[in-house]
Amino acid sequence: MTQQTPSVERGRANDGPKAAGRNRAALVAAAREVCAEQGLDAPLSAIARRAGVGQGVLYRHFPDRAAVLTAVLEENVRQVERAAAAEDADLATVLGVLTWHLTESAAFIGMLHAEGARSRTGPPAYAVELSRRVERALRAHLPPGHRLAGAGEDLVIAVGMVSGAVTGPTREQREDRALAAWRLLGVEVGPVRPHPG
Repeated sequence: MTQQTPSVERGRANDGPKAAGRNRAALVAAAREVCAEQGLDAPLSAIARRAGVGQGVLYRHFPDRAAVLTAVLEENVRQVERAAAAEDADLATVLGVLTWHLTESAAFIGMLHAEGARSRTGPPAYAVELSRRVERALRAHLPPGHRLAGAGEDLVIAVGMVSGAVTGPTREQREDRALAAWRLLGVEVGPVRPHPG
């Protein structure tokens, strides 16, 4: 008679290099969530756990905390750019995606403001470049005569003002404050949500 061994629950299959892109995306999403809940000093182990990977996988993708935080900001900007490039994009829709990222990643935006305030030379170069990319994405959808369509820095200042207003312990409070800031500026914002792509 053959004895059957009880089935053992298995963990996730190790897909090796094929899982790299999926793991990186999970780490970026987890970093956004964990840092929103626990702040920028949240343990990297908590980020890895939330992403469902080991800490070794985290360090393969990101050598340190700064690299993780920068990756979140980069992904935020990429989603705003994708929203702006969509066939049916308009300013309100793109602002809705931007506002979602401002409220979801308030800790990261705060970090950029703090770095700029501490530095005698202003914000770090990567932050300036990310800001320029967001400005280009938004400017592409500004209708002629829009209150933020001037050649000056009105658009950048408006985004900075809204990001500065995004405070509060919950995502809902941060979103309410962001929308109130846009209203005070007289700017219409579409649904506050991530870009689906």
